[in-house]
Amino acid sequence: MGSISVLEQEKKEKYPSFLPVFQGRTEIEPIILPLAEKFQICSVSPPPLSIPNYSPNCHRPSLSLQLWFACWNFERLDVISVFPNKPRKLHTTHSWEFLRLKRDGIIPSEAIWKKARFGKDTIIGNLDTGVWPESRSFSDEGYGPVPSRWRGVCQSGNGDKFHCSRKLIGARYFNKGLAASVGDQLNSSLTTSLSTVRDLHGHGSHTLSTAAGNFVPGANVFGHGNGTASGRSPAARVAAYIVCWPEVGDSACMDADILAAFDAAISDGVDVLSLSIGGAPAEYFEDGIAIGSFHAVKNGITVVASAGNSGPTPGTVSNVAPWIFTIGASTVDRAFTSYITLGNKKKIKGMSLSATTLPRRKYYPLITGASAKLDDVSEVDANLCELDSLDPRKAKGKIVVCLQGGGGTTEKGVAALRAGAVGMILTNDEQSGNEAFPFAHVLPAADVNFIDGQTIYAYINATGKPTANITPVKTVLGIKPAPSMAAFSSRGPSFIDPEILKPDISAPGVGIIAAFSLASSPTGSKFDKRRVPFNLLFGTSMACPHVSGVVGLLKTLYPLWSPAAIKSAIMTTARTLDNEEPPMKDSSTNDTATPFAYGAGEVTPNQAMDPGLVYDLTIDDYLNYLCGRGYNTSLLKRFATKPFACPKSYSLSDFNYPSISLSELSGEVTVTRRAKNVGHPGTYFARIKSPPGVSVSVKPETLTFKKMGEEKKFVVTFHPMSKVESRDFVFGQLVWSDSDGKHKVMSPIVIRRK
Repeated sequence: MGSISVLEQEKKEKYPSFLPVFQGRTEIEPIILPLAEKFQICSVSPPPLSIPNYSPNCHRPSLSLQLWFACWNFERLDVISVFPNKPRKLHTTHSWEFLRLKRDGIIPSEAIWKKARFGKDTIIGNLDTGVWPESRSFSDEGYGPVPSRWRGVCQSGNGDKFHCSRKLIGARYFNKGLAASVGDQLNSSLTTSLSTVRDLHGHGSHTLSTAAGNFVPGANVFGHGNGTASGRSPAARVAAYIVCWPEVGDSACMDADILAAFDAAISDGVDVLSLSIGGAPAEYFEDGIAIGSFHAVKNGITVVASAGNSGPTPGTVSNVAPWIFTIGASTVDRAFTSYITLGNKKKIKGMSLSATTLPRRKYYPLITGASAKLDDVSEVDANLCELDSLDPRKAKGKIVVCLQGGGGTTEKGVAALRAGAVGMILTNDEQSGNEAFPFAHVLPAADVNFIDGQTIYAYINATGKPTANITPVKTVLGIKPAPSMAAFSSRGPSFIDPEILKPDISAPGVGIIAAFSLASSPTGSKFDKRRVPFNLLFGTSMACPHVSGVVGLLKTLYPLWSPAAIKSAIMTTARTLDNEEPPMKDSSTNDTATPFAYGAGEVTPNQAMDPGLVYDLTIDDYLNYLCGRGYNTSLLKRFATKPFACPKSYSLSDFNYPSISLSELSGEVTVTRRAKNVGHPGTYFARIKSPPGVSVSVKPETLTFKKMGEEKKFVVTFHPMSKVESRDFVFGQLVWSDSDGKHKVMSPIVIRRK
């Protein structure tokens, strides 16, 4: 065994909870010992003034006092490391056609869906908020027996009629880490809701069905986006692992529960793990997701995780360990438009998912929230349309203009409704910029970007009796340009190690329609009593399962490929152009996007099944990488099953990653890579697009492969050409193309001069 986790917390909540990591006494398969149901809640007492013989791994000067207490308390339990039990956050009908799995509603015979038998019998696990088992996306009609290799269980709780099936073959919940963290904050109703695998939020059902939901015709949200919903691996089996409890709070996904779920999933026999969860970047040895995913990869399980929704700020990307497949979010060519026509006949395009509409061509008085305020309410609150801020005497029968920010979007609509408004226009503030999203408003409404919002305010201020009309929502396909990178998608470089480019790749994460929970409203607001079987959501949470499903297809096609080979196949075949052929744009600036937004590019499933070459990695390669980062024997115990001896010398630039990143280029640097042939024999030729100000050469310039599985080494030399004028990152690309032009093996290059 490599390591297991045990949670501890002081009974009186005096100290935070921690995750001591234990050294196993025996090695078993799977590597992580199956203690998911055997967490120990231990009490930490302050140590005596003199502590003899405390663990050499708990070096007092480098730890907080609380961590030192924890190490001391577990001294006689073979603790090899301790780190805080940190909280994490939760970070589609048309998207598959946009990614060319379908063409005009028809699945081509050459598509990966047909060649991979729709991911038949691959097992995809999802760490999230659970699952709504009654959803048609998880029906087992037409499925054969559960694969014999499956070793999982189907938990239920508190009398819930939760059931698994031949499609949804496993379900577990993990809450001991959360319970220890929040302590007495749990009331009886919350305690009850923490004892079920049923998704009471919707996020888990949405992500799991995006990865592997069945084909479901007629899926839509209030009639919008109508089509056939399906996951990327629609014939795969699925398992749900609850590790997040939004009922408790936004950050109610605890490392202790996540590690326990990894433990269970490995033991259960999943092939792919999907995690639309993340938090602030942390060094790998104190990152529960990094540790858990390492053990999963060690067992041949590909781990796919979301990059986070903290963009477009640089350096915000999470889940950055090189063994994790990190996914950013891009757009699709679909929009849900609702036009606003002002009294001066100017038309402004808005976005909406409103279920109700206003009469066509009828104009209503237009008023700002600030002008409709109650006497005892501030203009700021009224402009934001906060609850109980609007005066019915002023707003009744009118369309109210509200500003983004402050309270929730649903609450703004509720405030307008309570005041008797017939509609709402929601305008972006300057910080939200010019990227507007559709929302399932509780009244006729449309969202507009900052510039258009300013136009509306200017019209109101310049007009004695301003009026407007809001048109019904229309689903529009073929939007150009697309894809572009979503502004919210977290950006590189990695805060932990800029030598590893993150995110790895992008996938559709804007306006994704997938299964939802009937226990939650489409907006998640307590004021919204509506229920929908499918919902439209945004986030890298939605992008992640798109790739998890593609991984499932590749796992079906190539069951012996390593997680690194599968990752490489997807990365090196990604696209960086939009549907107008120019490079992808960054929605936050409308400038050309960079690899810090999209990684290697946007996923192209059909190309990924025939990459030609892959950059493979073994567990020893990952351990050598950790050695290169300065990990000593003690820290390596969190990852290695057996004692691991670091090489006497190791260059991080030789780590066989599908991308190349050098964050401090001051002189000539040589990078080594190994390409493995996974196709027919052939010769590949190198082509370089050099980053500005950097000379790049490849030796040898040709690679000839005589058989499948053959591996060839090559070196890439980088040399700064001129004096440094800027310390900004610059970008390039290495492409290996075969003689018939069928394969193009593309790797992004990221350089910063020192």
